[in-house]
Amino acid sequence: MTARPRRSVLYTPGSNPRALTKARALAADALILDLEDSVAPEQKALAREQVAAAIGEGGFGRREVVVRINALQSPWGREDLLAAASAGPNAILLPKVDGPGAVMQAARELREAGAPESLRVWAMMETPLAILNAGSIAAAGADPAARLDVLVMGLNDLAKETRARLTPGRSAMTAWLATCVAAARAHHVDIIDGVYNDIADLEGFKAECEQGRDMGLDGKTLIHPSQIEICNEVFAPTKAEIDAAAAIIAAFDEPENHGKGVIQIDGRMVERLHADMARRTLAIAEGVAALAQSA
Repeated sequence: MTARPRRSVLYTPGSNPRALTKARALAADALILDLEDSVAPEQKALAREQVAAAIGEGGFGRREVVVRINALQSPWGREDLLAAASAGPNAILLPKVDGPGAVMQAARELREAGAPESLRVWAMMETPLAILNAGSIAAAGADPAARLDVLVMGLNDLAKETRARLTPGRSAMTAWLATCVAAARAHHVDIIDGVYNDIADLEGFKAECEQGRDMGLDGKTLIHPSQIEICNEVFAPTKAEIDAAAAIIAAFDEPENHGKGVIQIDGRMVERLHADMARRTLAIAEGVAALAQSA
């Protein structure tokens, strides 16, 4: 089994044709072609056209292509949704999701527009209600009609709405992150960390990547290409982790261990749950290797 890595997810302004072109050659696992926050109101229509054209031209390789639309209740949201559905990205990212109803509404409109089932939905977790409703939002992923694959943290918006301060270590945010990680894992959807605002502070950026990884997030959203390499390194399994995972799986595959729930490897007790974790590690490693080969 090979899993799709979502280590580095780069926001790319849809109003910037040079950035759209450059994104095709970047080592990001996924690209969010943005029609929302990074685009001024007077450029919304142009950005929509440019993003649709860029997707139509292709050339993104194995990179996952996602379009962040404006909120459906905004003046641009519905046209964004229909244009993106027609263009054929891998997914559409919904902003300002407060509950599962927003996910189901978007999925219904995609179905009515004739979008293929392969077109997935990602949901921004960037409002107080999104945090309070994290479980029910993630649970929508259990309904195939919802198309929900990924939750994306929007910590800048959360800071604005809650008046919490963005400080090193994110002490005000860790409970919200943990809540959303638990919701994502309970309902088998991926979850991507929020952005790091100080482009020049690569040391602080790496520390925040490591924090997100250790909390269980699958990757991080980025605002600049200079952040990609560090992000890919932090969220990829290390050689030691890959070797350890392979050893665990091999040990449980030994005939004498087939019926055992717990075995001993190099003096450590290892359970079947560790074998499941090891298979996930190897699946991500295989996905990373496939991306590297296609670059």
